[in-house]
Amino acid sequence: MKVRNWTKWTPLFLSNFMGVLNDNFLKYSIIFMAISWSLPTWFTQSQLIALVSFALVIPYVFLSPLGGMLATRYSKRKVFLFFKLLEIPIMAIACVAFYYQYVFLAIFSVLLMGIQSSLYSPAKYSLIRDIGGEKGVSFGTGVFEMMAFLGILAGTVLASYMADRYSYVWVLICFLGFAIIGYLVTSQIRAKEIAAPQELKIALHPFAFIIQSYHKSRAFPMLNAAVFGSAFFWFLGSILQMNIVIHSTVVYGLSNTETGVIVSIVAIALGVGCWIAGKILTNTNIYVLLLVGISGIAISSFVLGIYCYPLRTFLALLVILSLCGGLFQVTCLSLIQKTAKEISLADIFAYVNLLTFICILIGAGLFSLINWMSGDNSFYIFFLLSAISFLLTFFYFFKVMSIRKLH
Repeated sequence: MKVRNWTKWTPLFLSNFMGVLNDNFLKYSIIFMAISWSLPTWFTQSQLIALVSFALVIPYVFLSPLGGMLATRYSKRKVFLFFKLLEIPIMAIACVAFYYQYVFLAIFSVLLMGIQSSLYSPAKYSLIRDIGGEKGVSFGTGVFEMMAFLGILAGTVLASYMADRYSYVWVLICFLGFAIIGYLVTSQIRAKEIAAPQELKIALHPFAFIIQSYHKSRAFPMLNAAVFGSAFFWFLGSILQMNIVIHSTVVYGLSNTETGVIVSIVAIALGVGCWIAGKILTNTNIYVLLLVGISGIAISSFVLGIYCYPLRTFLALLVILSLCGGLFQVTCLSLIQKTAKEISLADIFAYVNLLTFICILIGAGLFSLINWMSGDNSFYIFFLLSAISFLLTFFYFFKVMSIRKLH
């Protein structure tokens, strides 16, 4: 099987891009545009941002186990395609909300998008191994994640552009057009699905599901470590994105547009890191790249926290951190794909999703707490990320050493 046969990969990659693009375009369109609507006096912009973000995240915490169960019991492609079809009426609801400027209906459409995405996400990730086989996992994961970051970037930039040139017609066209295109490219996915082991009983309560998945994963070396690593990556990314905004405006006095450029460069660097990992990752160097990625995150975070550098140096350090982050994330996801055998891969990705969004919520809480205690001192946030990353570096080092001794 040819690993880099773009014909078989392209529908999955484009589907992932369109889904992430639509999620972020809807989210940031509300954040940028709805603030000009007739809102209740008690409803501030910060509350709007928090509520929109919460609506997109919270379904993953409660519905990821159900998404894993659906992808285990039914065809992953059919599950994915069914929920992509539901995206079209959901975006129609968003169109009504924007046309009549109903902010809470718009937020409800975000909640529906979160529910839909959380239910097809395990199926989507599991299709990587079905399409590429064992040898195609690293390449597929690398490009798959790169397309996700490009989707985040494109959705955010397009929403900010539309906010400055507000036109209901173009917003409605984008909402429905992205959903229809996403469904059409998903319908072109072809995969030889690997039959998943049928669990006698899958826990649907989030915390019971975490405990059940943790114990199942202990039978496979490095599986839990890779799952926790992937969740940490999104913890890191969510805090870093917020901290860049604070650091850029408070320390460097940058405008919103200039800060947006920095965030965009970071997203591109993350995507490039994912692509590089997909190109160079092999079974022989996977543990080396894991350690390079996490130690690079730790060192660059520490260096960012100790001094106020010229803007170009700050940006260069962020790029290094982002490249290492992309490398680390793809390595963790590839380890999951390669390690999770004789076990439902969809359930494992539901486990990943659940831990990821719990970590994102914890990250938001820690970010708010540290900034409240320090008076928005962004250097403390870089030190927090560095401290956690160094601890993980030592953890992964000793974990890898113990596995190599067994072999």
